[in-house]
Amino acid sequence: MRGDDDAVESTRSDLVHAAMAAHDWSSHPLGPPERWSPDLRSVVRMLLDSRFSMWMAWGPDLTMFYNDAYRGDTLRDKHPWALGRSAREVWAEVWDDVGPLIGSVLAGGGATWDEDLLLFLERSGHPEETYHTFSYSPLHEDGAVAGMLCVVTENTDRVLSERRMQTLRDLAADLGPTRTGAQVYAAVGRALAGNPQDVPFGLVYEFTEDDGTRLAGSAGIAADAPGADPAGWPLDPVREGGTAVVEDLASRLPGLPHGAWHRPPSHAVLVPLAGAQGETRIRGALVVGLNPFRTFDERYRAFVDLLAGQIGAALVAAGAYEAERERAEALAELDRATTDFFSNVSHEFRTPLTLIMGPVERLRDDPPGPDRLAAELDVVHRNALRLGRLVTTLLDFSRLQAGRLRATFEPTDLAAFTTELTSLFRSGRRWSAPGWTTRWTARRCPGRSTSTGSPGRRSSSTCCPTR
Repeated sequence: MRGDDDAVESTRSDLVHAAMAAHDWSSHPLGPPERWSPDLRSVVRMLLDSRFSMWMAWGPDLTMFYNDAYRGDTLRDKHPWALGRSAREVWAEVWDDVGPLIGSVLAGGGATWDEDLLLFLERSGHPEETYHTFSYSPLHEDGAVAGMLCVVTENTDRVLSERRMQTLRDLAADLGPTRTGAQVYAAVGRALAGNPQDVPFGLVYEFTEDDGTRLAGSAGIAADAPGADPAGWPLDPVREGGTAVVEDLASRLPGLPHGAWHRPPSHAVLVPLAGAQGETRIRGALVVGLNPFRTFDERYRAFVDLLAGQIGAALVAAGAYEAERERAEALAELDRATTDFFSNVSHEFRTPLTLIMGPVERLRDDPPGPDRLAAELDVVHRNALRLGRLVTTLLDFSRLQAGRLRATFEPTDLAAFTTELTSLFRSGRRWSAPGWTTRWTARRCPGRSTSTGSPGRRSSSTCCPTR
């Protein structure tokens, strides 16, 4: 500070105190510090010595003073330019928000209080979403209000962290009961839509087995919008497990949604949706339009990575559930098929056994002559062979189920097969109904199978296989 260096004494040595000492106050409307009023020197000294973030405005021009805590927390790149300038000029971008509050204090309205007030500060070369809790208090000189003191805490990091954590909690709660991929994508859309500040729009793409890409879910953007087309995004690096940041979205994809803001995002990030542990295939990609009023810093990146991690884990769990469900259904179907098979086998076993037992009982009850004996033994022999074939078939099915035998399918003449099957009953009918003459025929026809017969007449059966 040029002039009397002790006019505004401070017990601390920091950047702001050094800037105060180096500033040319002689050309300032307030004049050199040694000409300042005792009230002004006292409050400036208190301001510089405090470790709590403060700034003040003094006089009609609202000359701005601040301490080192305020410089580091809030002012940032505007130091040292802001020192000694009018607060109207320093905070021109938010004066419509804070100007009326300061005017109320200077007019004698008393102190103000605001909690987590949203202010778009331009302190790093671009508008920035920030949140502040502060109080404006009057400063007096000779009994009149000569300025105001602001004691402030910036809560931007806390507000952003709470908002993002709420999104992650909502997503986890929605993903909990999901059992299918479609349910997962729907839950993701709902959760992302609940945070239009950090996710102005979101897209979830699924990579298919044939190296294609399918839009599986979206938030804040219509599925048929040009920006939802996967061809507009650099997905190749994501397929390899990398992350891509897309800049200058306005020229690449005009007309993107704004989310909670008055302008669309200028950047978007693409992150992979990994599969299960040890799985090399990337399941898909998450595209997040970034908040146009926040930089994509480490905290923002960690938030997006956590979103992708939760989505990927839910897809893995849904895939495992669907695989287990399909396995259970296959086992149930196998159980039903096994039950049906053994039911049919029991019936097939009963038929040749009946045709064996009938002739044997007749031979036992009424010993026949040579011709009849030969006929009955022929029936017994044919059905014993059939029974043997059934046993062999049953063993083959057992080997098939165990994987020790591979089936080879061949076309079957159903008419010939039916003729052979019905011939098994020829002997039984001849002996049970001597007056019957039975003739079995099989031919292809558009009608149904019919069978007619009466004593002394021929009986015919027509088999028409279903095509």
